[in-house]
Amino acid sequence: MRNYLLLFLMAFTGISYSQTVTLRGTVQDPDGTPLEAATVYLSTAKDSTLIDYTITNKSGKWEIKTRPSKTAVLLKVSFVGLAGYRKVLETVNADMDLGTIALEDKGTELGEVVIQGEVPPIRIKKDTLEFDAASFAVRPDANVQELLKQLPGVEIDAEGKITVNGKEVSQILVNGKPFFDKDGKIALQNLPAEIINKIQVTSKKTKEEELTGQNAKGNEASINITIDEEKNKGFMMRIIGGFGSSGRYDHSGLVNYFKGERKISVLASTNNINATGFSMDEIFDNMSGGRNTSIWSDGESYNINGMQFGGGKGITKSDIIGINYADKWAKSFDGALNYFYTAANSDNLNRTRETNFVPTRIDPATGNTIDDSYVRTSESKNNQERYAHNFNTQFTVKIDSTATLYFEPKFVKGHNRSDNNITQNSARLSDGRALNDNRGTYTNQTDNNGFSNYLTLSKSLKGKKGRVMSFTVQNENNTSDGYNLNNTVTNSYDYTTGNPVITAEARNQLRKNRQTSDNYTASLQYNEPVSDSAQVNFAFAFGHKGGVENRQGYDFDSSTNRYSTANAALSGYLESETERFRPVLGYTVTKNKFWFNIQAGPRFINFSNHGAYQADRYTVNRNYSLPSGDVQMNYQMSKTKSLWTSYSYDVELPSAAQILPVQDVLNPLSTTTGFAGLRPRKYHNFNINLYDYDYPTRTGYSYYAGGEYNEQAIVGYNIINEDATSFNSYRNANDTYYVWFGANWGKSFKKEAHDFKVNLGLHGEYKVDKGFMNEQLYKSKQVDVGPRVNFTYKYGELLTINPNYSFSYVQTNYSNYTLSETSYFTHRVGFSTTSYWPKHFVFGNDINYTYNSQLSSSFKRDFYLWNTSLGYNFWKDQLLFKVKVYDVLNQNLGTSRSINATTISDQENIVLKRYVMFSLSLKLNKFGAKKEEAAAGSGIITF
Repeated sequence: MRNYLLLFLMAFTGISYSQTVTLRGTVQDPDGTPLEAATVYLSTAKDSTLIDYTITNKSGKWEIKTRPSKTAVLLKVSFVGLAGYRKVLETVNADMDLGTIALEDKGTELGEVVIQGEVPPIRIKKDTLEFDAASFAVRPDANVQELLKQLPGVEIDAEGKITVNGKEVSQILVNGKPFFDKDGKIALQNLPAEIINKIQVTSKKTKEEELTGQNAKGNEASINITIDEEKNKGFMMRIIGGFGSSGRYDHSGLVNYFKGERKISVLASTNNINATGFSMDEIFDNMSGGRNTSIWSDGESYNINGMQFGGGKGITKSDIIGINYADKWAKSFDGALNYFYTAANSDNLNRTRETNFVPTRIDPATGNTIDDSYVRTSESKNNQERYAHNFNTQFTVKIDSTATLYFEPKFVKGHNRSDNNITQNSARLSDGRALNDNRGTYTNQTDNNGFSNYLTLSKSLKGKKGRVMSFTVQNENNTSDGYNLNNTVTNSYDYTTGNPVITAEARNQLRKNRQTSDNYTASLQYNEPVSDSAQVNFAFAFGHKGGVENRQGYDFDSSTNRYSTANAALSGYLESETERFRPVLGYTVTKNKFWFNIQAGPRFINFSNHGAYQADRYTVNRNYSLPSGDVQMNYQMSKTKSLWTSYSYDVELPSAAQILPVQDVLNPLSTTTGFAGLRPRKYHNFNINLYDYDYPTRTGYSYYAGGEYNEQAIVGYNIINEDATSFNSYRNANDTYYVWFGANWGKSFKKEAHDFKVNLGLHGEYKVDKGFMNEQLYKSKQVDVGPRVNFTYKYGELLTINPNYSFSYVQTNYSNYTLSETSYFTHRVGFSTTSYWPKHFVFGNDINYTYNSQLSSSFKRDFYLWNTSLGYNFWKDQLLFKVKVYDVLNQNLGTSRSINATTISDQENIVLKRYVMFSLSLKLNKFGAKKEEAAAGSGIITF
């Protein structure tokens, strides 16, 4: 603690006595027009080490505050498409106005001011933001995620979500290809920053948009990480072995081999600490995966093959093996192949208290008002085992200079089994009188096989630039075979008379379930330019979707000791088939600062459903002619400021289970059936986003708002019996909606060795839900709002301090309930420190406090979670020995509260408790020699 205090005093003393000088000027193009977003930067004349940089504003003006220098400094100016400028400043000891700097066209004789091969720290191109990795200092052993945190405008929150200038990043590529997965988390946490050349940020496009040269219709960002050409030949390896108390372990390894276009990567991991298994965080490795913050969120997690790792309920043992191969097999043919095997086994103990609100009713005999609301408490022990094989590929074939084919087939085979031993009790809320109880075991098992493919062919046509035709085909085929085993006893009580058990039902049943789904879509699109800035789009889309669910129920026969007696009530058959045809007419305008796209057309749907239950047969056939359309607009107010809006109208058909009156009586406390009169969901969706990042002041903000209005929604229709058993179905309700909004502001600044970053945020939601309870229409209105603040201080490479705070307030108002409203709030306070002093040591602490105001009295409302780690680097810093302690105070809790329109649910799940982990990690990197070194030697790398 005294070390941290000393560093704090050093830091703020340094700030107080530091002196700066100000350099300023104006940048123009060859015609004398001010240049916005030109990069102005200072570097040392001796070795070109970056000192500081800025970006010119709308008026072409710039300003840099830097420390005085008695040695020569280079002032450089760069702008895409124009020749660079350089001026030597022999000394920098006073404020200086450099006046107007006019950049020349490339190729103009500029003598010594023409700079060849120099790369500015930031380049802002038309649709790409590019960072030069070498310009941003990170520790020698830092990964790409640490590099991203140093880039201006880039934020990474506690859950790993990345935003660039306020826009969320949903795709990360390495040299233009996925690194195991387009999510990119493996690349961020495992690739060393030292091999990275550039970080390129663009709008995320579909492959069809990419090949046809269209603007992205979505509002998400994509990051492409390019590997330095001089280091794109070699290998890197990281292996971690960890053993801990209470039987905890954590082992993982990653090997990468690069050679030009060829990239081979292999990873493997095994652990029992709720971790994804491939986090190479230098401080805590995979320990953060065990963090349980369920009061606030589900914690850090990752999804592979549809399986969630980290952030779940209970304690999970996971095993992962992955292989990634990317190459360019011919001049016009390249691709990537990925294989993943994932397995997880989770154990959980759950305790739940669920309050269910029911509209009041009038007793016809007495005229008294009766409140049927009830409380259901349950305790369960659950084990879940899962595994999946996933093989996916991406191939690009350049047929000729005008045509490109892209296809992406995927194969998945998975298994899921859950065993649940549960005890449930239901009692009237008003007086606590027993209504029912249920106890026994439930087993569910499913085996899945799936195949999907995305294929698109793009062809540029003669005549006009931008005249393009594309053809896209997609398919998704899945087969699922499973069973449900129910061995339970359910007792119902007479609430009116207070008699003991009036009904007792024992079940020992097996239901086999086979489901198939086949989904095919095909579209043909033609783009015709009508002017330099506008084009018309014609498209035809056809879709076919079919699905079958076949249930076969059996009772246990003690004479044969098998489930061999057919049970018609458990059995059923559902089949659905949908054919869609949609002609679309679109219009796109692309100006210098403005982009607008609109497309609309009718949607013709043939919807057929067939079902059978016991002796009854059901058919629901409908034909629809419905409108559809969407609009997107982007206004680029400046090089860094943009406004994006969108609107769409769409229709969602009900499922076969929702529209066919085939009963599902698997749950002894709840019966579910469809409703033949159900109509499609019709909804409107809108979004608006405003982004800006001012590079000269390192200040950025973003505002966002959006909503979804259900003109016609599909909602629940529930009848609660006096014994708290329920009948569930579906109905339509009008005018439900969900609105969200938020704002973020951030600023970073630097004073010599001191770096500061502040982030403020506000989020809000407003939701109106409707449904039917005991044939009465209910409505709930929910407000969720909360601010957050995050502060980061760095003292060179020695110390990082990161305090943060977040608050959330939730209030729900009800109609047709005895309870008119409920509310609760949560506080979360965090404080983390990382120290790299003294040399070779790394010391980290991560402390979080969470408080929930309205958990029921039987649940603890607050807890601390403190993780700490101490490591020592040796053997040329290639070996790292660490001692880590998880949950130092042994207070971690898995408590949470959730509120919906009819229910308040408090839960407690088993979580990881305190353990100590000893680990040893090995890092080996060997990359290609630099050009000048290769020229002197043989040019051959040996391993």
